[in-house]
Amino acid sequence: MPRTEFSPSIMSRPVYAPLKAQGAAPALMLAEAEGADAILDLAAADPSVMNRAHLIFIPGGTGFGPRLAALKARLYHEAPSYAAALERYRKALLDAHMGTQLYLAGTEGLIGQASAEALAAGLPADAIQAEHRGSLARRMQCVHCKGVTEGVTTDPFTCSHCGLTLLVRDHFSRRLGAFQGVCVDAETPGVIPAVKEIKA
Repeated sequence: MPRTEFSPSIMSRPVYAPLKAQGAAPALMLAEAEGADAILDLAAADPSVMNRAHLIFIPGGTGFGPRLAALKARLYHEAPSYAAALERYRKALLDAHMGTQLYLAGTEGLIGQASAEALAAGLPADAIQAEHRGSLARRMQCVHCKGVTEGVTTDPFTCSHCGLTLLVRDHFSRRLGAFQGVCVDAETPGVIPAVKEIKA
């Protein structure tokens, strides 16, 4: 899957540059679904990075697992979901030595959550690289009930927690790893704009 070109108008959105190997530094890698392509590109550019890598992969129904396993990372693990991988990922962050580089690849939701975990664990921001591959669906937090809805592809959308119809704001919270949604008809109840697909 090709790299995604995002709108430069969302100033709060992180920059997702292609992953680049960082010399002999230890590597922690977390990828989901089409994010495997970014890891494969990274390994093709510098195969030695896998000698130092702990790679956690969430297949998401894709067939990339055998190709990633064939890269012969120092440690390789597959998990069915981010939630299932979380304890292993947290332990890897806690065990990380100084100089460890974090490589994240996949959807914006995964990257946001995993980056927030890494920063909370004390990994410096300049040690984190992220490359978006896959769905453009957004991870949204309702500012009213604080519930998070995954996989939002339309604007407006219905909060999966409180049922409010929310406007998708172009503001990305790095702390939460999510965009923000606000009630679209708070001042004019029942007046809701036509639903449209979210563009990058």
